[in-house]
Amino acid sequence: MTTRYKANHLRIGRYSEPGRIYLLTAVVQNREPVFQDFYLGRLLVNSLRTAQEEYSARALAWVVMPDHFHWLVELQKASLEELMGKTKSRTTLAVNQRMDRVGPLWQKGFHDRALRREEDLPAMARYIVANPLRAGLVTRVGDYPLWDAVWL
Repeated sequence: MTTRYKANHLRIGRYSEPGRIYLLTAVVQNREPVFQDFYLGRLLVNSLRTAQEEYSARALAWVVMPDHFHWLVELQKASLEELMGKTKSRTTLAVNQRMDRVGPLWQKGFHDRALRREEDLPAMARYIVANPLRAGLVTRVGDYPLWDAVWL
């Protein structure tokens, strides 16, 4: 099975449903810790906020880790592919300009998980924003600067 086949195989059965809540994850190429630089992390945060301003998705919770991000969203006008494609593209352009670099920033594709509304969404948000704590980056969630959640 080739890598290209595996990447395409991950997309089989992906369905974008407006109003559905999704947990989305994207990873930086080679797990390079680009976003340990606070200012580069803020560029990604701006991309997440732009998606909300364009009514592509309503952010419920997110965390920017040094080499990836998690984003709990209620999908609105865009498909998952459009939402993640635009977000990753905006961030790549901004980071490349800031770092005076060229080339891709993200691994191809992204992970998505559709959630049911009955699931404990505030608990999922707490799990997402506690990632820096579990990774040993901080001793208190509130000490990490690159996260937000509508319930917290």
